[in-house]
Amino acid sequence: MSEQNVGAPKEMKTDLVRGMKTRHLGMIAIGGAIGTGLWFASGRVISTIGPGGALLVFVAMGFLVYFLMTSLGEMATKVPLSGSFATYANKFIDPAAGFAIGWNYYLSWAVTVTFEIIVGVTALQYWFPPDVLPSWIPSVVFFFLLFGLNFASAKVFGESEYWFSSLKVITVIIFLFIGLLLIIGVIGPGSPGGANWVYEGVDANGDVAKAPFITGPGPIFGMFLIAAFSFQGTELIGLSAGEAENPEKTIPKAINSVFWRILLFYVLAMIVVGTLIPFDNAHIMASNDVSSTDVGAVAYSPFTLVFAEAGFGWAAHFMNFVFLTSVLSCGNSGLFCATRMLYGMGNEGKAPKIFSQTNKRGVPVVALLVTAAIAGLGFFTYLLPVDPFDILLNASGMMGMFGWLAIAITHWRFRAAYTHQGYRIEDLKYKAKFYPVGPVVGTILCIMVVIASEFWVFTQKPFVFADMAMFYWPLPVIIILYFGYKIVMKTKIIPLDQVKFTVEYEKTVKGE
Repeated sequence: MSEQNVGAPKEMKTDLVRGMKTRHLGMIAIGGAIGTGLWFASGRVISTIGPGGALLVFVAMGFLVYFLMTSLGEMATKVPLSGSFATYANKFIDPAAGFAIGWNYYLSWAVTVTFEIIVGVTALQYWFPPDVLPSWIPSVVFFFLLFGLNFASAKVFGESEYWFSSLKVITVIIFLFIGLLLIIGVIGPGSPGGANWVYEGVDANGDVAKAPFITGPGPIFGMFLIAAFSFQGTELIGLSAGEAENPEKTIPKAINSVFWRILLFYVLAMIVVGTLIPFDNAHIMASNDVSSTDVGAVAYSPFTLVFAEAGFGWAAHFMNFVFLTSVLSCGNSGLFCATRMLYGMGNEGKAPKIFSQTNKRGVPVVALLVTAAIAGLGFFTYLLPVDPFDILLNASGMMGMFGWLAIAITHWRFRAAYTHQGYRIEDLKYKAKFYPVGPVVGTILCIMVVIASEFWVFTQKPFVFADMAMFYWPLPVIIILYFGYKIVMKTKIIPLDQVKFTVEYEKTVKGE
């Protein structure tokens, strides 16, 4: 029998339902990390820093993800709450930290829902131009499709995301298989061998460069943020903890399996693309602006180029279909993520309590409706004289890095409080490997990526304040959120001996 949350009105049902299985959690994390970053941004990374640089940044980000996911997994199995790292920042660091991280992460995902729908409409225009199918029609259809999947139940969301993500995974596997056949010369014009890894060509600046590394460390750091953006979404496992069946078993299994699959997919994909396509290929050096109505982005995807080289004329159509399902999958995950963040903040008092209200299926309906409304308001950006999504896209990676940084710092505080109170590490159901290396490396890398990734805005002459504002605007926002809440609510960093490891307010039922 379900129980009401402490402090909630008696008539208000505030229980989530544990309907997520291991296969749901695993595929959600994989699907969250296989999207636009892999389909298109990988080409930009290779053309900018060469195949060796691309392999380096994706491997580095893969290990960073592993450290952070094990940190999140340790906390999520001990305290399985919806709201994830923002909730843990509230419990283990300072309520102001939970407030800042929660609202920053919530708004980034809420706006992402709108963006993914618009990009999905762009993908559809590959087959149905606006003069044939007005953009507002698929926009409305996609919007209510995603809302319906999230409104049904956590189990329906998990199942839909499972199949969305399965298509992406199957596509990557097919791509790797075909790529291997091309590399060894079974199909296609003939094996290129390792020529493209030592290829000498002309880089994006018109200078002669030689692979595998065609730039110095500066541009490589710039690509770290794109690689990080590609991996972001894996933290959705933690956000689903409050609705996972038997989280002590399902979350560790999902985290352990997901990392190796994602790293395997990305590393092998970078090897295949780097081997088959020279870094100065005119197509991958072209703009990958997927928010444009120009369908060239689909044709210029490294995946499409490899399929085309194998003689598959339908490659662009197939990749466009996968791309369409990918962005809908990201929108689906984004709506779920933002809704659960708002639900968690409602439980904690960081948002109105009504956001923690759920229906009989355990869906936080009010939080979902408000999030959908914010996403719907995003469509009014069509009326603006400038494209606001340029700013949002450039900042999305940075917002995600703030979330990752919060995971690293929160895990350090979690362990410090846990041992300070006399608990034994051996008693944890899931222990993060290589602690404290994970939180330390995670903290350092996240800070370095945030600062260095767009550092060029400070070195350009003349200095352009608008460029700095466009790329770094999330930084002052999160600072204002933190100190504003801290000053108004007079919060303090929680002493180690007062940190609680119990689930005080969120009690859930099993099954549906």
